Amino acid sequence: MNDMPVKDPWLQYQENQLNTVTPGRLLVMAFDAAIKFAHTAAEKMKAGKLDEQSANIAKVQSILLELISSLDVNQDKQLAGNLYGLYGYMFDRLTRANIRDDLAALEEVTGMLTEMRATWAEAEHLVRTGQAAGTERLAA
Repeated sequence: MNDMPVKDPWLQYQENQLNTVTPGRLLVMAFDAAIKFAHTAAEKMKAGKLDEQSANIAKVQSILLELISSLDVNQDKQLAGNLYGLYGYMFDRLTRANIRDDLAALEEVTGMLTEMRATWAEAEHLVRTGQAAGTERLAA
């Protein structure tokens, strides 16, 4: 009899999805998570649940830090610099939102994340389907 533990099929599926996802799709997934946490933070802010608000804003900020750390100036120095500036601005606005319970700042960042997610999703789709000449580096 085999004594090896049986993995939960759902966990195995999720693990396989993460291990086989393209870098472009992984980027879109990061934006999806950041947007979800930003929406949750806004709900908690409106409800006066400051601990949960703070925890969700911190999750968005952690994702932004990961996005910053993944920037590759060797691929496109100007693009990396522009994204660094945008991510840093959003990080700062989230800090303000959290300290001052500033819903407008939080909603501003959520809007920016949503727009950026749409842009990256389109770029990822074009690269994946081979419709984007010169955008191959986005998926690298």
